[in-house]
Amino acid sequence: MAPTVGFDLDMTLIDSRPGIRACYLALAEHTGTYVDADLAVTRLGPPLEQELANWFPADAVPRTADLYRTLYPTHAITGTTALPGAREAVAAVRDAGGRTLVVTAKYEPNAKLHLDHLGIEPDAVIGNLWAEQKAVALKEHAADIYVGDHLGDIRGARAADAYSVAVASGPYTAAELEAAGADTVLNDLTEFPAWLKTYRAA
Repeated sequence: MAPTVGFDLDMTLIDSRPGIRACYLALAEHTGTYVDADLAVTRLGPPLEQELANWFPADAVPRTADLYRTLYPTHAITGTTALPGAREAVAAVRDAGGRTLVVTAKYEPNAKLHLDHLGIEPDAVIGNLWAEQKAVALKEHAADIYVGDHLGDIRGARAADAYSVAVASGPYTAAELEAAGADTVLNDLTEFPAWLKTYRAA
């Protein structure tokens, strides 16, 4: 049967660290509040509000998140690149007759801007979902496999009864991803097309 494969976005399909760093610096300039942008980009994955809570009072986080998302298209899109193997991984699913979706904690309109800019064309993009919440979209689209770089992605796959493929292109080592319960761990997405062929054959 043709697979339906979900992919995380940041540090799975794209290296958004330079763009996000630039956006945090712009946010700091607009608000007058210091944000350690270099530290923040080492913690990508969870919702934006979790990171902002490290720098802003709790009652300021919602409006600061709105400002960040407004600044994002100007500062974060052009500095972001596709990670090695990203386009080929999506193409491998399509070549197998399958469907692809991107399920991310990122604000959905900004996620779509990244994909459009980089010419990556999944069949569906669903934003604003983190960790176990991702199972909502994965189940809705009957995803067989979910690919991500974060421990939260493994939990999301588990909650959806999807096969968890973890890539060590983000903040965790291959050993840490394996210990967290990923079904398969790859160094990066360049290994995904060959793995998918083997998985389908089995």
